[in-house]
Amino acid sequence: MDILTVLFPVLVCALIGALWARSGTNFDTDFISRLVLNVGAPCLMLSVLGGIEIDLVAFNQTALACILIASLMSLAGWLIPKACGDDVRTYFPSFVFPNVGNMGLPVCLFAFGDEGLALALAFFMMLSVAHFPVGILAAGGSQAGGWRGLFKMPILYAIALSLLLLWLDVRLPELLQNPIVLIGGMTIPLMLITLGVSLVRLQITAWRKALFYSVCRVAGGLLAGLLVVWLLELEGIVRGVVLLQASMPVAVFNYLFAVRYQRQPEAIAGLVVTSTLLSFVTLPLLLWWLL
Repeated sequence: MDILTVLFPVLVCALIGALWARSGTNFDTDFISRLVLNVGAPCLMLSVLGGIEIDLVAFNQTALACILIASLMSLAGWLIPKACGDDVRTYFPSFVFPNVGNMGLPVCLFAFGDEGLALALAFFMMLSVAHFPVGILAAGGSQAGGWRGLFKMPILYAIALSLLLLWLDVRLPELLQNPIVLIGGMTIPLMLITLGVSLVRLQITAWRKALFYSVCRVAGGLLAGLLVVWLLELEGIVRGVVLLQASMPVAVFNYLFAVRYQRQPEAIAGLVVTSTLLSFVTLPLLLWWLL
């Protein structure tokens, strides 16, 4: 029942998105993604980090763990496709950037409460800073200008303000906090509904290769997470959040980059769908172990 309580809200929201897509009703994924990234996620970050007491040591440990795990998965994302004779630029982002937003945030919230969400946001923050410039550069090459685009991202400034509030131990005035909480509340449901829509719309091609790379993403992320929590001697909620976030499937944004820069989008679509379906099997087992 504990595991079902954690995963059921996630499945319900994703199911709403899937049924919406199956009905043929229009769903503008690009608009929703931009709304969530540019408005919802920054407000969610400010509302959570600016509204609760959080252990800065645990917050910093989670951020450091994210950097180490991303570094290990970067190495895997370069070696494994190269060894298989596949295009490294195509598959590299799928190793490094899991779905720590759409799936990771709600799972950590329902598993570990507000503290778990705050720590999951630390993980999400570190990857968000790198995901768009690195993802764009990996998919589109140096001509894409990904690093310049970083400074146009509202989430960057929300991260900076959130860290400043944490460092100063200051809370936002209620006049600002209330609308920020209200707007931030739309983020997780919209993320999950968009995930459900994407799972229906995306098609799997070359399912054997998709399954192979999905296992590499999910199992490799878990192994990297286990190594990092052992090295950093993480315990409790920090350990649970790091392992959950490290084990998430391929992020949908990797597919959007592949489409934009024509880096085998069909292959990445297969990875998104297959790894997400695989996570519906692995996450209950991981939660059973952690809880």
